[in-house]
Amino acid sequence: MILDTQGQLLDAAVAAGVPRFIPSDFCLDYLTTRPGDNRNMDLRRQFAARLDAARIRATSILNGPFADLLEGQAPIVLHRFRRVLFWGDADQVFDFTAKDDVAAYTADAALDPAAPRHLRISGDQISPRGLAELLTSLEGRRWRLLRAGGIGRLSAIIAVARALTPETDAPFPAWQGMQYLRDMSTGRGKLHGFDNTRYGKTDWTSAAAVLAPTIR
Repeated sequence: MILDTQGQLLDAAVAAGVPRFIPSDFCLDYLTTRPGDNRNMDLRRQFAARLDAARIRATSILNGPFADLLEGQAPIVLHRFRRVLFWGDADQVFDFTAKDDVAAYTADAALDPAAPRHLRISGDQISPRGLAELLTSLEGRRWRLLRAGGIGRLSAIIAVARALTPETDAPFPAWQGMQYLRDMSTGRGKLHGFDNTRYGKTDWTSAAAVLAPTIR
């Protein structure tokens, strides 16, 4: 999908004389991740090379993980046990951005003739330790950290999961999600040099706003 379907869309945009193409990146900073560590980041690099060679202006928006991962789509916030699960360093800061915020920002970027090749935004930045402290304050009961292991252990689990999984073109098999979590946990995909204020947006959705409705 990242290469084939999006490539067809790119070809059609170039043929139609569309002035700007915004690829479906909307992820952590794939430019700073290590080649071979994350299949989807590798595919984005491949597509970026094709896009940069096309006769069309391009802008990629990098926003870190979507904030709805905090609602339970990723094994980070474990409500049943009141634990925040993490790998590696509990103080490694993650970027989270709500989908609605990304959509609004993307609409502004699409209308900006001077938009650069990459824009980096983050609705909130918080570490696993920060999440535990935030959830404690929201719920009024103590949340604790749960360290699942170091980055080496996570990498070993990824290798085993991928070896046991049939070849697939699905965008997010279980091991792909773990690769994404690894790039978050190592800090290699961390965003820097934010462009949040470029279009005057100030009402970014915080981690607290995302998590508050999940408190039982």
